[in-house]
Amino acid sequence: MKEGKRYKKAMELFDRNRQYTVEEAVQILKRIHQEAGAKFDETVELAIRLGVDPKYADQMVRGSLVLPHGLGKDIKVLVLAEGEQQRIAQEAGADFVGGEDLINKILKEEWVDYDVVIATPEIMPKVAKLGKILGPKGLMPNPKTGSVTSNIKQAVEEAKRGRVEFRVDKTGNVHIPIGKISFEEDKLIQNAYMAIDAIVKAKPSGAKGQYVRSITLSSTMSPGVRVDIAQTLRRLQELAA
Repeated sequence: MKEGKRYKKAMELFDRNRQYTVEEAVQILKRIHQEAGAKFDETVELAIRLGVDPKYADQMVRGSLVLPHGLGKDIKVLVLAEGEQQRIAQEAGADFVGGEDLINKILKEEWVDYDVVIATPEIMPKVAKLGKILGPKGLMPNPKTGSVTSNIKQAVEEAKRGRVEFRVDKTGNVHIPIGKISFEEDKLIQNAYMAIDAIVKAKPSGAKGQYVRSITLSSTMSPGVRVDIAQTLRRLQELAA
């Protein structure tokens, strides 16, 4: 009941039928948190509905980006590698480093107490067997997202700074965390624009008609705030100029 009252109060703080700029949406989420939000540091999430059908390979949307202001949390990085690459990973700040030992641990214990998995190309044939465990969690290393690489140092450092991966789900939606509600407004705004830009640039060759169908910003316990698509795309062009 208490959460129901908070949600009802949040709904009164903005017009659900209106579309806002990214800047306005962030301000609304800040106000909701202050007046009706949860008592913890909520995660702010971007949701974009796309005009694609991901069951077709040429309409799959997938990629990664480094948010300029990170995610506001400590990212646990696991590196699967062999030989010298293990030392490099440790020096770069990886939380867990190993080869077949960690692969076997994941297989036997279904261990997934980490946020990012990075692997070298050489060890990927052995990592492939982890697909059923890591895949559903969105943790399976993939060259398209930069998590299968020989440049382990850069990959670990970027993951620690806030590299996030995105992938369209079967309903055509992409969800990306862009920070914490405690972030300064400018930082959330910059992270949001960076994430939207990455998804726009990831438009697949098979996409037909309108690509971006809706943009919504929300925090963990808040309703979604709709973002004006046309204005946002114009703003991205201005920022790129």
